[in-house]
Amino acid sequence: MSNSIKATALEPDPTFDNRGKGLLAGIGQLVPVYGLPALTVGLILLFSVLLPDSFPTLFNLRSILSDKSVIAILALAATIPMMTGKIDLTVGYGIVLWHILAISLQTRFGLPWPAAVLIVLLCGALFGLLNGILVEQAQIDSFIATLGTGTVLYAVAQWHSGGRQVVGELPDGFLNIAGESFLGLPITAFYVLLIAVVLWLVSEHTPIGRALYVIGSNPKAAVLNGIPLEKCVMGAFVASGTLSAFAGVVLASRLQIGQAGVGLEFLLPALVGAFLGSTTIRPGRVNVWGSLVGVVILAVGISGIQQFGGAFFVEPLFNGLTLLVSIGIAGYAQRKRGQSIKRRIAELHMAVAPAAPPPGAAPLEAKSH
Repeated sequence: MSNSIKATALEPDPTFDNRGKGLLAGIGQLVPVYGLPALTVGLILLFSVLLPDSFPTLFNLRSILSDKSVIAILALAATIPMMTGKIDLTVGYGIVLWHILAISLQTRFGLPWPAAVLIVLLCGALFGLLNGILVEQAQIDSFIATLGTGTVLYAVAQWHSGGRQVVGELPDGFLNIAGESFLGLPITAFYVLLIAVVLWLVSEHTPIGRALYVIGSNPKAAVLNGIPLEKCVMGAFVASGTLSAFAGVVLASRLQIGQAGVGLEFLLPALVGAFLGSTTIRPGRVNVWGSLVGVVILAVGISGIQQFGGAFFVEPLFNGLTLLVSIGIAGYAQRKRGQSIKRRIAELHMAVAPAAPPPGAAPLEAKSH
């Protein structure tokens, strides 16, 4: 089995002692962990000062939350397989079919909106299961497997829609999925928060989450420790597929039309957010809050640049460059983690090794009983 992504982490050592090492040593310990959140806050302050009439407004906040909620859900969906060292490209391809299907089941087949939503979620889970089977049982690299199934999903979306928009009367209950507000903010932002809290609790505070990280770090060690590797990886893909389908439902509720040309543009920023998440909070290890920070810094940066009059190509350019930088930082963090582990192992070996006898000392003789 091949690992597409390593899930090791360069985390602050709780035994690390900064005493006598100076302030710079302490800052150097914190920058890899909290540097990206600090940069996000810095960008918000910078754009607020430079664009006081448009950036620090409730309208802009609502716009960012509404536009980026779907990307945030997809980034969280992509984060789950990444915990096991895999990648799921269907988070971007699948949403094309899921949002079309959520509308066509109601407008063409007359299904009530709760039934349509349930069917879309089940389809997402089934395709996630298919991805898991291809990766774990057929032993196909996750990048290749999900690229293949994602392309099939996109083709099915083209066939199902006939290359045309899918439109029709939609019930208020379905439109309210993305159209409602809570506490003055789009309800979709609270979907993201709820999903993030649940994933954080599961990944950081349950045996299942620890098993996923062990698999991503060292699959052989996971098997030796009795972790059901196949079931865990397949379950991660099922969860990712289900969340991707939910993102499709939210997108359909927001757009109120289905079209095959919409959806693929979410793939890159979702992956960028997940990869950026592996460079912060717990550098070198994908994590829920890091993924959200990655999405936020993308949203803030693009919004500020566009308000400065950035051209139409700024967003994909920004996303692509950020992806390259985030992968580079993640790789560096993984290498540092490996060096740190080797150093600690060497220190332990030196600590437990028997001291060499002084020169000229007689060798110890075994006592006879």
